[in-house]
Amino acid sequence: MLLPSLLSLLALWATLCLAAPHFPSWGHYDLCKTQVHWDQGVSWDYMACQPEAALLTRFLKIRLDPPNSTCGETPEMYCSLENPYMCNNECDARTPELAHPPELMLDEEGRVPNTFWQSVSWRSFPEPLLVNITLSWGKSIELTDDIIITFESGRPEQLVLEKSLDHGRTWQPYQFYAADCLNSFGMEPRKAQDLSPASVLDIICTEEYSRGYVWKVEKTIRFEIQERFALFGGPRLRDMASLYGRLDTTKDLRDFFTLTDLRLRLLRPATGPTSVDPLKLSKYFYAISNLDIRGRCKCSLHANNCILEEGKLSCECEHNTTGPDCGRCKKGFQGRPWRAGSYLPIPKGTANVCLPDTITSDHCECFGHSNRCSYLELLTTAVCVNCKHNTRGRHCQLCRLGYHRNHSAQLNHHNVCLDCKCNSEGSLHHHCNDTGYCDCKEGAAGPKCDKCLPGYYWHRGCRASVCDNLLTRCENGGVCEDNGRCRCPAPYTGLLCEKVQCGKEAGRCDSQSPRDPTLHRVLLLLTALLIAANGRVPL
Repeated sequence: MLLPSLLSLLALWATLCLAAPHFPSWGHYDLCKTQVHWDQGVSWDYMACQPEAALLTRFLKIRLDPPNSTCGETPEMYCSLENPYMCNNECDARTPELAHPPELMLDEEGRVPNTFWQSVSWRSFPEPLLVNITLSWGKSIELTDDIIITFESGRPEQLVLEKSLDHGRTWQPYQFYAADCLNSFGMEPRKAQDLSPASVLDIICTEEYSRGYVWKVEKTIRFEIQERFALFGGPRLRDMASLYGRLDTTKDLRDFFTLTDLRLRLLRPATGPTSVDPLKLSKYFYAISNLDIRGRCKCSLHANNCILEEGKLSCECEHNTTGPDCGRCKKGFQGRPWRAGSYLPIPKGTANVCLPDTITSDHCECFGHSNRCSYLELLTTAVCVNCKHNTRGRHCQLCRLGYHRNHSAQLNHHNVCLDCKCNSEGSLHHHCNDTGYCDCKEGAAGPKCDKCLPGYYWHRGCRASVCDNLLTRCENGGVCEDNGRCRCPAPYTGLLCEKVQCGKEAGRCDSQSPRDPTLHRVLLLLTALLIAANGRVPL
């Protein structure tokens, strides 16, 4: 039976999770995009996304083959397998209280009396009692938890669970169930616990759910999804990153849990510990009270919601994709070939957004320095996001400030950009040109500005020399020292020994140097007095 909308099911998901404590948390990848503000405008940061897992039996259609497999078209009394003398169970399709149609496999449990679908009895014995139950969703789904089937008639002695990826055109087995695997299917019995990462895709036959006849206690059979997931995600699936990584990189593994249809091939009913009693054929039949199938719509990691439209499940596609499974690019957004999203890198994954037709020439190439693109609506273009390896630019084709292009490496090499390593005291800033040369301060030289030009010496950068051995500029008997400064005799001081150091040790403070400021002021004063006395400047 189909409900009006998947949204109503998702609203109940919190309650379902509480009822299934062993169900793994697949809470990542529930957001498809977020807005990012750039200097150029607002853009979208796209992420891989998927719908939340849910109970999917509410959205399937059931078909039985042969169609007249359900009891009650001709009212019939049934006996209990446990007690063949209790034959007071009646099936009559004309009376609702006594009818057992296929829809009762999907109704809510806990009702009194218990409700279930029931087949016709084995009235044509010794011919096999064969019934096929086909469950169809009309689109691809991905299983996320064990398939659990609850029987009210004793578990079948022979059963095959099959799946289809093409809406029932072709089928392949999922698992065989038998009381005797070797005799029934020519297979050695195995359990899901026997599987390893290398054999996780093996199709096995198990006797675990068919042996024994305590049918009031042991009613269920399982197809173990959790056991297989645990091979990669660890006990209780605590390492979901590992599981996601394996699902992302191993296509066959992900396809193993993907299907459009399931089929239960019921080949032999429960017969009890003795051989079939041809006089009590009314105690041999199939009856199923519940199907528990949990998973999500397959949306190729391009949608986080799945809805029911016109009786069909469909993904609400993002990332400029469309189709029931978001399996193609929208018209006008075929700038590069469609690709499914990726779980990697965890936790945001890679959206693989469909790009506008206007950028088909470059396909938004990031040269291996980024695995995500963002579409700038203002500029109608796509840019690479979070460029690595010290790169920047729309395609991660440029080097960050402070780095320069390594011309000996290809553009997609992780060492394509090298550190400028400009000397902080000799350079104007930490940037350099495309050949690795830094911008030097006055007097500094060299690719990294860590050397001095002639006429300069190094002292926390390059400082201009005030003297040298060829041209001495020191005054008052000063001697050039280290080609950079004057060593002055007492009482002279200053850069060029042009000052007199006054004090008790220096004695008098007069100086013969025309640059001495005190003498200079005295000469100016005498000149002014002569002008005032004679009215002209003395020659």
